[in-house]
Amino acid sequence: MREEDSGSLRSLRESNRERVVQALRVLGVASRAEVARWTGLSRSTVSSIVTELLAAGIVVDRADDGRSSSAGRPPALIALDPAAGIAVGVDFGKRHLAVAAADLSHRILAEEWVEIPEDYQAEEGIDQAADLVETVLADSEADSERVLGVGMGLPGPVHRSGVVGSSAILPGWAGMPWAERLAERLGLRVWLGNDANLGALAEGTWGAGRGTGAFVYLKLATGIGAGIVIDGKLFEGAGGTAGEIGHTTLDETGEICRCGGRGCLETYAAGAAIARMLSHSRGEDLDVDMVLSRAAAGDPACRRALLEAGRHIGVAVANLCNLVNPERIVVGGSMGYAGDLLLDPLRESVGLRAIPSAAEDVEIVPGELGERAELLGAVALVLHDAGPAWSGRAPAMQQAATAETKTSRARVRS
Repeated sequence: MREEDSGSLRSLRESNRERVVQALRVLGVASRAEVARWTGLSRSTVSSIVTELLAAGIVVDRADDGRSSSAGRPPALIALDPAAGIAVGVDFGKRHLAVAAADLSHRILAEEWVEIPEDYQAEEGIDQAADLVETVLADSEADSERVLGVGMGLPGPVHRSGVVGSSAILPGWAGMPWAERLAERLGLRVWLGNDANLGALAEGTWGAGRGTGAFVYLKLATGIGAGIVIDGKLFEGAGGTAGEIGHTTLDETGEICRCGGRGCLETYAAGAAIARMLSHSRGEDLDVDMVLSRAAAGDPACRRALLEAGRHIGVAVANLCNLVNPERIVVGGSMGYAGDLLLDPLRESVGLRAIPSAAEDVEIVPGELGERAELLGAVALVLHDAGPAWSGRAPAMQQAATAETKTSRARVRS
């Protein structure tokens, strides 16, 4: 075999090995067949690569996790060595801060939630997040040298530059690179993501979007946002702000939105808008949690408000279905707890307004992860995007590749 051919084969092998490792970073615990489907490689190629990774200690066998429902033999499961790295997620909400740590097999090691005052200052939030990260790492008994990085989620548009958009629900955060501040505070790399995008990552990794090539995660809470997944990957647009479905125009002469536009979906159907409308009509201060609670108890005004919100949201979702043609819409956020009271009119509205083929293709379902979706998505952001956690074991991989090449040459010579 010529030297250039040998080098080409080795390069292909290394590329395939990286694809297998990336699949496990995304899937967590998986069978060889699932890895083959995710990578597009043949089962024999995946099996051969997994054997090498097992020998190098990069991949480990995992016990059956109960996913097999048939009477047959459950598939053998594998995962990246959990000890090879830790991912940390930080979720900043309107009134909460949450931090979690996970290993490379996607197992959550520790998690902490705290309530914080509404419209807290950004600097205070960063300081509190840094303290909470240290608490979580201590709780998980994790060595800081094993931490791959921190995923950080914020409500509002996040540009690729790392700057939070001016229309963020947390207005004091706008225009500043807060991920850099947290990175300086912790001495760790920080990835910044929009909360709806992170919710999509989480539902695609652990929840209702798993195994779906094209789906949309709707976060319906104080504001409204969407995370769009196409071919298993987040679609963020040219600048990173795709999915701002809450600013779809429903009425060009409507109320002026906080983004500067008129008649945006958020002014009709976001939790803050619904609570404000009912507070005015009732003469008492309500928040979205109170509206949801009263609706569940049968309050006619609260139920009517959520029903109409579902219809309004369905108008925007129908347009999204016509453009993206997703196979699933996953509904999360605090308003998702309204269940079919919100989802039924949303489904009806999509059925009436989307083109028939797009309406038939899409399934609209509740999210499975609840309030944890954005936090788990921040963890997934690191698991998906962090550099090789096995770099310290690269010599073992290189030795395996070298031995493989020598064996191939010996076979050719013989």
